[in-house]
Amino acid sequence: MKHTLKKTEAGKGQKQMNDVFLQFVSKVVFFIVIMFSFNLFFAGHYTPGGGFVGGLLAASALILLLIAFDKKTMEKMIPINFRLVLTVGLLFAAGIPTLSFLFGTPFFTHQHTYVEIPIFGEVALHSAVLFDIGVFLTVAATALFIISLVGEAED
Repeated sequence: MKHTLKKTEAGKGQKQMNDVFLQFVSKVVFFIVIMFSFNLFFAGHYTPGGGFVGGLLAASALILLLIAFDKKTMEKMIPINFRLVLTVGLLFAAGIPTLSFLFGTPFFTHQHTYVEIPIFGEVALHSAVLFDIGVFLTVAATALFIISLVGEAED
């Protein structure tokens, strides 16, 4: 059985070779972990979970792809600008409480209303969900940004 790592240029480092089994399993596990991440995100208001835990799990799913493939391949598979996602997440996480403060309610007081959706009927809409989306995006993008910076520092 071949090893996934091989020596390069007089032992200066190791380079990952293609491992078909790891790549196939990582693609399958990626979707399972992403779905569980969304489940934790949406269950966060009633059970443990939410934006932070869901964001960490989403980042770990993407890191799994980064381990199985190289950075260029992952960027082709999932073309995401982590800096833009981080910026949007911070805008949501900081903007929603600030917006409620500007409308005269105390800072971090969340508002809710009910919206009629044709298939689902009457659905509650909370501003806390928008805040959690910001936390989700910020945590996931920050974790991926740090991992990619650490990975580039080794090269």
